[in-house]
Amino acid sequence: MATTLFVSLALAAALQSASPPPTTPRPADPPPTSAGYRIGAQDQLLITVADEAELSGKFRVDNDGSFIFPYLGRIAAGGKTLAELQRALTRDLSNGYLKNPQVRVEVDQYKSQSVFVSGEVRSPGKITMAGSTMTLLDALGQAGSPTPTASTEIVITRRGADPNAKPEEIRVNRRDVETGRAAQDLYLRDGDVIFVPKAETFYISGLVRNPGSYVLDPGMTVEQAIALAGGLTERGSDRGIVITRVVNGIGVDLNVTKPEKVHPGDTIKVRGRFF
Repeated sequence: MATTLFVSLALAAALQSASPPPTTPRPADPPPTSAGYRIGAQDQLLITVADEAELSGKFRVDNDGSFIFPYLGRIAAGGKTLAELQRALTRDLSNGYLKNPQVRVEVDQYKSQSVFVSGEVRSPGKITMAGSTMTLLDALGQAGSPTPTASTEIVITRRGADPNAKPEEIRVNRRDVETGRAAQDLYLRDGDVIFVPKAETFYISGLVRNPGSYVLDPGMTVEQAIALAGGLTERGSDRGIVITRVVNGIGVDLNVTKPEKVHPGDTIKVRGRFF
């Protein structure tokens, strides 16, 4: 009796340690604004000086972060916000060139900031942020959208201002964002790396309408797995369901109920009714 109890407790502990860690929802970031955007190389600026047509136009920022402006010569713009550059131009033009100049600075083309998308998408690679804001769904759409074998969980690696600090890892459930169950879409930042892993799967056999291998969503229950497989057949029963699960390298048969969580690699066996 004592030996049986010890084995049961050991198996329960092993199953608990093998359970995948839950994904903690991340609070939604506020959307970035153009006011906080910092100018970078290859951005094209639209500068308007009131009543001064020869000073107004489009200016491409060079790789060193500067551009040439009439009267003033080379202007340092990299790293400045639009408001900071606007104030600098107003100040410099006031210094012997114009009386009370009215200057407006906008971004005509965003070219300096980008994100990188890899993994289970149709067109992985670098994506230029085409505005002051880009959401996760925007980036995935430009990467050709996820493949059918893509996981619903997406990992975003984000570096902070300190290059020596450990990058932040953000985990997002794509399906929650797509269906509106998440608070809002995630806004990306320059340099974000988006990784779409291959989905983990499970197998369901027995008396379901469409037995086979399926993509495992985080937190999926046995009941949801059966529904995904088309539901029970006329002879199928939701009692006596067995999951074969590998624990510490050994296949173990477990009698489970519908609320039981499905693990990656599980094989669910649905039995028939007893008449």
